Amino acid sequence: MMPAKASVVIVGAGPCGLMLANELGRRGVSTIVVDREGGVATAPQANATQARSMEHYRRLGFADAIRKLGLPGDYPTDVAYFTTYAGYELARHSMPSSGDAARFVRENEQVWNGPELPHRVPQSLVEQTLFRKAEALDDVSLRFNCELSGFVEDETGIIADVKNLTDGTRKLIRASYLFGADGAQSQVRKQLGIRYAGADASQRDFMGGRMLSIYIDAPAFYTELRNPKAWMYWTFNKRRRALLAAVDGRGKFVLQTQLKDHEHAETMTEEDAGQLFLQSVGADIPFKVTGIASWLAGRALVAERFGEGRVLLGGDAVHLFTPTGGMGYNTAIEDAVNIGWKLAAVVKGHADPALLSTYEAERRPVALRNTRFAIGFADSIGLYVPSPAIEDEGPAGEAARSRAGAYLEQHARKEFTIPGFTLGARYDASPAVFRDGTPIPPDAPSVYVPSAKPGGRAPHAWLKDGSSLFDRFGFEWTLLVFNPASPAAQLFAEEAARRGLDLEIVDLSGEPVAADLYEAQFAIIRPDQVVGWRGSISDSSDATAVFDTLTGRSMAEKNNFNPALAVEDARKRA
Repeated sequence: MMPAKASVVIVGAGPCGLMLANELGRRGVSTIVVDREGGVATAPQANATQARSMEHYRRLGFADAIRKLGLPGDYPTDVAYFTTYAGYELARHSMPSSGDAARFVRENEQVWNGPELPHRVPQSLVEQTLFRKAEALDDVSLRFNCELSGFVEDETGIIADVKNLTDGTRKLIRASYLFGADGAQSQVRKQLGIRYAGADASQRDFMGGRMLSIYIDAPAFYTELRNPKAWMYWTFNKRRRALLAAVDGRGKFVLQTQLKDHEHAETMTEEDAGQLFLQSVGADIPFKVTGIASWLAGRALVAERFGEGRVLLGGDAVHLFTPTGGMGYNTAIEDAVNIGWKLAAVVKGHADPALLSTYEAERRPVALRNTRFAIGFADSIGLYVPSPAIEDEGPAGEAARSRAGAYLEQHARKEFTIPGFTLGARYDASPAVFRDGTPIPPDAPSVYVPSAKPGGRAPHAWLKDGSSLFDRFGFEWTLLVFNPASPAAQLFAEEAARRGLDLEIVDLSGEPVAADLYEAQFAIIRPDQVVGWRGSISDSSDATAVFDTLTGRSMAEKNNFNPALAVEDARKRA
């Protein structure tokens, strides 16, 4: 039976909703997840889990399990470009296999300042893992075939009206908060009257308009074409542009191609879709179409607001991406991480409700940033048009292929090695982090500049014993100590204990690499691995002031405990 009461109701069991369920359930917050579908996704969907998401899976203890999913451990994750798959190879961007990720990330720490590389795995397998982990938590109840009919808010919480689609029965659920992770057609967002803003479906030669995903079984792709293996194969010609992503490394693929004016997803049969696949291959090989789906490329939409009152939104309900850069689902994961610790802290009385207003103040600017970067990648690949001679024999064809190869090689470096995109998001406008007057590091997709300036992801370091600094962080709050002679650590420990906060104290006084990165005697790392404060303190009142800001109590005092004013103040900062 579905419980009649919970601290949080989550609408939507996609990656955002399931990640939030894990964050709340791990913290002992009673949570009900409802979804109108019969279960979690099984179609491959997105296939790029970025490094920051992998760091969060590591924090929750199952990054290794995720990395074992998808392509075989020795399968290269290259991105390769061809005229057709049976034709000329134009360019290739080499990337390591999952089995080589641990070695590669250490040897390339100047590029990947972290313990995890991106991982190429179907989103559906990640969702299934998130589901299993959430289902095992005592405080999480997952209910499929259940649809939110509506909700009302009163002074004490939310009443959600949920309909069981199997038997038609309805149930009212009382909760303190409701979180809408119910996708692009979000019922929660629509009831709040919140609209998207931004660019919708800009036209391009590729990645701009109606797209078709074709699910293919074709082991012969490997045996008959004999191209060096890659994670993603692109075609680049005047007749059929497409990308083919390897799902399991044994013969399952997803082909994505833009439909032409005379091609319509509504009337597309599996036989028609198979012909599009063969056009991309450029040869007749055995295959089987197992499914098709249509979607729209060229979007960069972000909701005007991320919630109202006790109702909050995340994932596709507040931002829609073009998939170049692979940041749609990954941005949704960080939405869940950001709001998860804050909701738990408020429910437990460890933070003021004003802290929840910082969710929009922090995440909306990041959504605008990320959709802008993704559209830049879409322009780079989609506005570059193949030469008519690119498949010709002779000097003209060779010159066209050489020009295209040079362009595509530099494009691939910019789109598929993106530590700055995935690790460099910042919350500098947030009222729940400290401003220390130091410069904001540059923000570019291909370059990540580690900085312990409050408001950004904590810089990573490999410690002297070979372990990851991130593995030393506590699940909740962490105090990094670079000057153990100071009384500040004891003052922070006492203040955290008084508030009921779980504070892990990590002595890094013998770690010069970490000390160089953090440039302070002390640093406080929030539960989402963001630097909240750095510096030093001299008495208990300083420790009180630091935690008051980090937990939203300073905001509440400033706004006379008026949540609406706290939200407005946070929006102005953003």
